[in-house]
Amino acid sequence: MRRRQDLISCFEACRDELLSFLRRRTDTPDRAEDLAQETYIRLAAVSAETEIANLRAYIFRTAANLATDSGRREGARHTRLASEEAGRHVADPAPTPDRIVSDRRRLTVLERALDELSPNARTAFVLNRYDGLTHTQIAHHLGVSNSMVAKYISQALRHCRQRLDAYDTHENNR
Repeated sequence: MRRRQDLISCFEACRDELLSFLRRRTDTPDRAEDLAQETYIRLAAVSAETEIANLRAYIFRTAANLATDSGRREGARHTRLASEEAGRHVADPAPTPDRIVSDRRRLTVLERALDELSPNARTAFVLNRYDGLTHTQIAHHLGVSNSMVAKYISQALRHCRQRLDAYDTHENNR
């Protein structure tokens, strides 16, 4: 019990010096006051059996450790808050409802345009663009020449582009 009382007496004797020390290690005088209070609480909780060779050094080491821990917590908090704040300014990558509706309408126009193609042109286009088949593979599948496959795909692309351009022009004039 006497050891704890000596520790508290030493703390009270060097409190002003300890506050000055903590002010240099923290960002605000209020934080230094809080850390001095935390130091006192830690010292009051020291076991009577604890051997302390230098009371003053023990007090300052306790305060320094608390200041370091506080700085780490505050740094982690600032990092978390900064990342949360940065996240608020990032645009949502999801399409807007208007964009979804517009894209669905364009897809419907594209599906109709594909339906308007000849069966061979539609098949060549789908096998090439969606299934990834080469002109030679499509030619074998359809029983036509490679150059005919190229013409079918070109015809399909041109037809789809015309339909989409007409749709876009109509939508922009609304």
